[in-house]
Amino acid sequence: MEKIEKIAETYRQLQTEICSTLENADGKGKFSCNPWKKEIGGGTTAVLQNGAIIEKGAVNFSFVKGKFSSRMEKLLDEKAENYAATGISSILHPENPWMPIIHMNVRYFALDNGISWFGGGIDLTPHIIEPEDASSFHRALKETCDRFDSHFYPGFKQWADDYYFLPHRNETRGVGGIFFDRLKFSNSEEFEKLFGFTVSLSQLYPAIYTEFMKKYANHPYSQREKRWQALRRGRYVEFNLIHDRGTKFGLESGGNTESILASLPANAAWEYNCTPEPDGFEEKTLKLLKKGVDWIQFKPNTK
Repeated sequence: MEKIEKIAETYRQLQTEICSTLENADGKGKFSCNPWKKEIGGGTTAVLQNGAIIEKGAVNFSFVKGKFSSRMEKLLDEKAENYAATGISSILHPENPWMPIIHMNVRYFALDNGISWFGGGIDLTPHIIEPEDASSFHRALKETCDRFDSHFYPGFKQWADDYYFLPHRNETRGVGGIFFDRLKFSNSEEFEKLFGFTVSLSQLYPAIYTEFMKKYANHPYSQREKRWQALRRGRYVEFNLIHDRGTKFGLESGGNTESILASLPANAAWEYNCTPEPDGFEEKTLKLLKKGVDWIQFKPNTK
C-alpha cells in the first residue's frame, strides 16, 4: 500500500490544476476549497457555483483509509482487513442548456491483502445531443487511450455504454465515454502505465471542457431549452443516486456526504408522462440515447 502516498500527492496537485484551468475559462466563478477530515482520512471539496458559464461544478480530492467492512466486501467481492483509497471526482453542470454536463473520476484502491487497482473514466451527458460534439469528444478519448494501449478505447467505451445506463428508462445517461475499473498490475511497468493513464485523463478533462465553454458561452437559448435541461438533469440525478458505484461506496465508507453529493445539479425537474414535440431537439436527443453508437464514425442520417 506504500504506492498510494505518491498517487495521492499527484492527484492532489491535479485537482489544483483542474480548478485553475476551469476558473480561467469561466472568467467569473471561483472554486471554494474546503478541506475535510474524518476518522477515515480526508480530502478537499472544491465547488464553483454561479459562474459565468458553469452553474455548478465540483472537483473533489480524497485520501481515505479504514476497516474493510462486510458491506464493502459484498460491494467489491474482495476479502481484506483494511483498505486505502485516493482519487479525484469531478462534475460540471453548465448554465447554458446547449452545453453538456461532463464527469470525470480517477481512483486508486489498495487492500492490505496485496491487491490493488485503478479505476475511473470520463463521460459526456448533453442535454441536447449535437453529434459533432459527441464525435470530437470520443476522438479525444480514443487518442489518449491509444497512447497507452490500443485495446483501451474499444473496451472502455463498451464498458461506459453498459455502466452509464438507466435500465428503468432503457436509455443511456448521455453519449457515453470511457469507464474502467479493477485495472490491476503485476509489475512496476504495468503500474506506471496505468498510473500515467489516469494522470493523462485528468489533464484531458479540463482541456475538453474548455473547448465546449468557448463554443457555447454565448449560444442563445430559450425557456424551452431550460425546461428540457432541468428534465435531463433529473435523469442524471436518478443515475447518481440509484446506480453510481462511487456514491454508494462513499456513503458506505463514511465519507464526506457534502462532497459525495456535490455531483448533483443545483436544480432538476421531473414531469409526469413528458412527451417531446415530434422532430424537435428533445425527440432527436432521446432517439440517440442508446448503447453501441459509434460516435467517431457517426453520420446524422444513420438509422
